[in-house]
Parts: sequence; C-alpha cells; structure tokens
Amino acid sequence: MDIPSIPLGYWIESSLTWLTSEYSLITRAISRVTQTGIGGLNDGLMWLPPWALLAIIALLCWKAASPRLAIGAAAGMALIWNLGLWDPMIETLTLVVIATLVAVVMAIPVGIAAALSQRLYRVIMPILDFMQTMPAFVYLIPAIPFFGIGSVSAIFATVIFSMPPAIRFTTLGIRQVPVELIEAADAYGATRSQKLFKVQLPLSLPTVMAGINQTIMLALSMVVIAAMIGADGLGSEVWRAIQRLRPGDGFEAGIAVVILAMVLDRLTQSFSKARR
Repeated sequence: MDIPSIPLGYWIESSLTWLTSEYSLITRAISRVTQTGIGGLNDGLMWLPPWALLAIIALLCWKAASPRLAIGAAAGMALIWNLGLWDPMIETLTLVVIATLVAVVMAIPVGIAAALSQRLYRVIMPILDFMQTMPAFVYLIPAIPFFGIGSVSAIFATVIFSMPPAIRFTTLGIRQVPVELIEAADAYGATRSQKLFKVQLPLSLPTVMAGINQTIMLALSMVVIAAMIGADGLGSEVWRAIQRLRPGDGFEAGIAVVILAMVLDRLTQSFSKARR
C-alpha cells in the first residue's frame, strides 16, 4: 500500500514565492537600509589605518579586561595584518557587529516578555528548540529569495540563527531573580515597570551578557558560512581556498577567524564579569 507523500517542499516554495512577490517593496527597503549600514560601518573602519584600529582594540582590551588580553589581542591582530587579511577581517567584523546589534535589539524584548508571561514562555521555548536544532546551512535558503545573493542575505540569516541564545539567557536571567527581592519591591510600592528596570534587569544583566556573548559567537560562525551566498570577509577567503584547492590560504583565513572570535569572546566576558 503506497502512502502519498506530504508535499511539504512544494508548500514551502509556494509560501516563499508568495511572500517575496507580496512584500517585495518591504524587502527592497530593508535591503537598501542594511546595505547602507554595512557600507557606512565598513568604510568607517577601513578609513582608520590598521595600526590605529589595532591600538584602539588593544586599549579597549586593556581597560575592559587586563594587560594580558591587550597584548594577546594586539599580537593576534598584528598577525592578521601581516597575513594580508586585514580588509577581509574588517568586512567580517562589520557583518558580525550589525547582525549582533539587530539580533540583540529583537531578542531582548522577546526574552523579557517570555520571562514575564508563562503562556508566552510555553510557546516560545519549543520554537527556540526548533531554531537551535536546525542545521546552519538551512538558514541560508530563505534569505536568497528575499534579498538575493550578497551581504544583506548573510545579515538576515545570521540574525535569525543567532537570536535564540539572547532570548533564552534574557528569560533565564529575569526568572532567576530572587523572589524575596521582588516581594521587597512590591512592599515598597514599585510598579511593574519599576520592578523590571530597577530590580530584574540590573540583577539579570550578567546572564543577559552571557547570552549576548553566545549571540556574537553564533553570528561569527554564520557570517563565515554565509560566504556560500556571496558574503564578503574571511568566510569568502576560506570558500575561495576550498574551491581552488589551496589549503594554506584556507588555514590562514581560519586562523584569522579564530583570533577574531577569541578577542570578541574575551571582551564580552570581561564586560559580564565587571558588571557582576
């Protein structure tokens, strides 16, 4: 007995076709704004001489963390400069910064709402489980019909891919605030917004920062993968090395990705520790 297969793929393709045709004006506007932001930030970072940006990164690491991190970050960035990968590194950093900002701006309100509403919490958690178990390459598929090939599609896929940790950690941080402190705020007559902004969010900030840290790491990984759909940066260097069978060039670009990831990771961790 043959059981007819469910035309799930056809339904998805039809839905994407309908969405792209009906909301083309909106997607074009988003694409123009995003491309302008990418170009502006990238040009601003490129305008700085490499030694100046290297010094700024080292000083930031010194002030935020320790001289040890500053020396390590300066040495790592100097190696990237020496390998001739400075411009691709700047392009990758631009995509990560923009994608992280958009993801955090969208994720934190959702996390707050899920923390304060048990009904929304029950709805949002299975969706986050689904998003985090979906293979990373799948996120590239819907980006292309909406925004075409290029950096805008990479931003779209990266934002969707990197949002779940920020939502989870924001919800977790607010829910972990001791009940005694909430009751004390109620006893002093605090309103709901006063409790949120003066008690719950300040106490949950280290956990929220941990979620932002994970968002940055996921954004960096997806930006590298998004070279398959035309994103510039270190990922395109890795992808080009694979296509041309140049393992040395691929390893150089991979080392640059690791250095950038370590610097961003240690910086965000230091901000979280300082707040704690």
